[in-house]
Amino acid sequence: MNLNAPAFSSFAHDGLDLFYFDEGDPEGQPVLLIHGFASSALVNWVHPGWLKTLGEAGYRVIAIDNRGRGRSDKPRDQEAYRPWVMAEDAAAPLDLLRIPQAHVMGYSMGARISVFLALNHPDRVRSLVLGGLGSGMTDGVGDWDPIADALMAPSLDDVSHERGRMFRAFADQTKSDREALAACIRGSRDLVSEDDMGRIEAPTLIGVGTKDDIAGSPQKLAALMPHATALDIPGRDHMLAVGDRVFKKAVLEFYEEL
Repeated sequence: MNLNAPAFSSFAHDGLDLFYFDEGDPEGQPVLLIHGFASSALVNWVHPGWLKTLGEAGYRVIAIDNRGRGRSDKPRDQEAYRPWVMAEDAAAPLDLLRIPQAHVMGYSMGARISVFLALNHPDRVRSLVLGGLGSGMTDGVGDWDPIADALMAPSLDDVSHERGRMFRAFADQTKSDREALAACIRGSRDLVSEDDMGRIEAPTLIGVGTKDDIAGSPQKLAALMPHATALDIPGRDHMLAVGDRVFKKAVLEFYEEL
């Protein structure tokens, strides 16, 4: 498999047209991928080589463009981006494809969505991989209002907030709908309680870069869960950990051991 864009299909859900791809081995174990804020299925999973890695390992790979991102419709109401709402979006392709259960892997905001999916539909989740989000799942990841402000600023030159500049530059690079992104960052910040994390029975791998100043501790989050393992991704920050070879190797080994 290569790193070119796969074919996307669309479906209607919750009044929106949402897009996804279904690649890899159709007879393999299904892996549902949920991308992060400001990303897309292509940017999060194809370009960093996850589709190639999982497909060549014999898995069926399904990834959705979250509402507000990629080819999917882009509502401007922040209430449309609550994580449990987007969790239902992510589960919808499994229904469409008649897949009763899948490995679920999310990165950053996608990890938060994955947890809400596991809480609301535990029977659909064979395992969880949570990338780019550790104890920030329960404790929060700081003040995101400056990022929303940065997204709505006239230009990058008007943004002084360091993290705001990072996300605004990424949004400009990916030609994102900045108004939809601002609504998303305001609406998707709901925390998960420590008690709820403890209710997740699915085997879980939590991977965070050692230079990630957003995610929080993977060890602290793993300690809340009955069947979770933490992974330090050496020398990687929030943006670079997603495609790291150590992370990919650990995920493949995690799946093989299930």
